[in-house]
Amino acid sequence: MNESASPILQIRDLRVEFRQKKDWREVVHGVSLDLARGEVLALVGESGSGKSTIAMSVPGLLPSNGRNFGSIQLNGQELIGASAGTLRKIRGQQVAVIFQEPMRALNPVYTIGWQIREMLQAHRELTKEQARERAIELLSLVDIPEPERRVDSYPHQLSGGQRQRAMIAQALALDPKVLIADEPTTALDVTVQGEILELLHDLRGRIDASVMLITHDMGVVADLADRIVVLKDGAIVEQGDSEQIFYDPQQPYTQRLLKAVLSLSLEPAVAEVPVSEPEQTPVFDLDHGVIEYPAGRGRKPFRAIDDVTLQLGAGQVMGLVGESGSGKSTIGRAAVGLLPLAGGNMRIDGIDLTTASAAQLRDARRRVAMVFQDAGASVNPRWPIGQAIAEPLLLHTDLDVAARDARVSDLLDRVELSRSLRNRFPHQLSGGQRQRVGIARALALEPSLLIVDEPTSALDVSVQEKVLALFAELQEELGFACLFITHDLAVVEHVADSIAVLRHGKLVETSTTAQVLTSPQDPYTQRLIAAVPVPDPREQARRRDRRRELLGEAS
Repeated sequence: MNESASPILQIRDLRVEFRQKKDWREVVHGVSLDLARGEVLALVGESGSGKSTIAMSVPGLLPSNGRNFGSIQLNGQELIGASAGTLRKIRGQQVAVIFQEPMRALNPVYTIGWQIREMLQAHRELTKEQARERAIELLSLVDIPEPERRVDSYPHQLSGGQRQRAMIAQALALDPKVLIADEPTTALDVTVQGEILELLHDLRGRIDASVMLITHDMGVVADLADRIVVLKDGAIVEQGDSEQIFYDPQQPYTQRLLKAVLSLSLEPAVAEVPVSEPEQTPVFDLDHGVIEYPAGRGRKPFRAIDDVTLQLGAGQVMGLVGESGSGKSTIGRAAVGLLPLAGGNMRIDGIDLTTASAAQLRDARRRVAMVFQDAGASVNPRWPIGQAIAEPLLLHTDLDVAARDARVSDLLDRVELSRSLRNRFPHQLSGGQRQRVGIARALALEPSLLIVDEPTSALDVSVQEKVLALFAELQEELGFACLFITHDLAVVEHVADSIAVLRHGKLVETSTTAQVLTSPQDPYTQRLIAAVPVPDPREQARRRDRRRELLGEAS
């Protein structure tokens, strides 16, 4: 067979087991797939589907309690059962991994250049100076600005996007034949995600490597993938080229998975009624707000929010969007009383937090609740969830034990959790169940204002869909106002009446959801929206071209 036509990677009847106490549990069940030369193959599916386990089996990076069977051949060389020395030679030189979290994958006590140089000198006969020059060349390849200076930077001195670029540079150092990209854009802002996707597109034409892409983001898949393998519970459900999977999926699970994916509307909305200004006292009123974080001795404070004015009436949902550092979460923390204002005023149900007495502040704080991004970390892990939900009632009401128990049961019913779960601990629940507990706890005191901070970013798409549907039902039923903080514009479109766009602590643009998403006025908002990948390969190609035009106009 012609080598150029044969797959670079062949996986046949792969089974993976993990030891649990004395027993072995199979988590990957007889998976077979090929990765062609120069191809981008996406492994997609929900948490627990086996995506990362399959990919990490290739370079032999399963945890110590894992073992695999079957066949994995790289360029005809069998990897299952290979010696540790063989696998060490394979890693980096023939198979490299771009990890999801560069801050964990990169050593914080060494410079970026040192880490790339170490890898080069371990596998190639290069002097220290030659390895440094190659490191600078690689940083230049992935478009890191000032590579001659950045080569001596530590990971914490780089932005999130720059760290991901450095991780890609390190992965490319030895010219691998297979690149495993494990959720390479998940932790990034939407504009930085767009930059990394553009980089990966550009690299396809400059490097001779096949890519195995692991992701739950179907917009990223539409942007990059040639072929797709859909996984569920450790088995392949369906595989085919990108167009076939997106436009003509055959299996019901694939159809449900794609249907659950939220996507920005591609057509302008024409019938939306504008959000009216609240006639009654606004639930949330930030008037020329300024919020600062103290700096070191003798240095000016860092201004996180600079002269921002926002109003939110009863029953309205406002999406706060922007990149990391834009001030979204800072406004949310100030609204629940965790941060003071350095200037301006903030009122909750007419109570001015800057001049209120201690009793008034307690009253205002009862009217505000927060749903956190990591619901599991926001409740005491030693408490059953029933106790966690009841805690606000114990602290702020005079209800007796029986009344509190009845209220907890009612809240569990409202968030569609079985009452039988009330004695479970947070770690015994799924991610979606923990997020429902967070919502129930936040609603315990019937707040006027709910601050929701990235509530679905860590959830699978099908779980995300259910949690957002639950939120919409509760919001309509209970009528609370909501500040919905997120970087996911597709989520905002489905829940918010209006959108406020923040950048570097300043309000860039605010209007109805349809107005901002389909006819943005500010160039920054236009670039932000153009950077969002959509789960449609043809439309995504058009959006990529449009984003390049906008970036060209901005430069």
